[in-house]
Amino acid sequence: QVQLVESGGGLVQAGDSLRLSCAASGRSFSVYARAWFRQAPGKEREFVAAISMRGGTTYYTDSVKGRFTISRDNAKNTVYLQMNSLKPEDTAVYYCAAGLRATMTPEYNYWGQGTQVTVSS
Repeated sequence: QVQLVESGGGLVQAGDSLRLSCAASGRSFSVYARAWFRQAPGKEREFVAAISMRGGTTYYTDSVKGRFTISRDNAKNTVYLQMNSLKPEDTAVYYCAAGLRATMTPEYNYWGQGTQVTVSS
């Protein structure tokens, strides 16, 4: 079993940066691919970024390419999402996930409870 806890969300202005963290506990963190998804009010949950087990491969949705960076520190059992040049349309609850492979679809085995990111214009 893996438990995921996100942190780092908050209220920022457009153009600011935030770094989200997702700490894992339970089974060995390094065997899982990790991802970030987000869900805005009234919208479906959407893929943001994913990273393979050892961090060698990353995926991003087009709207965040060049602005967001996903990374992981297996020694700390933590995955990060560095978000730069934030826009109001990035406002959402951000969820981290863990699964057997990095994919842009929500077929992950474990999910965190989410952290709110609000970007004001």
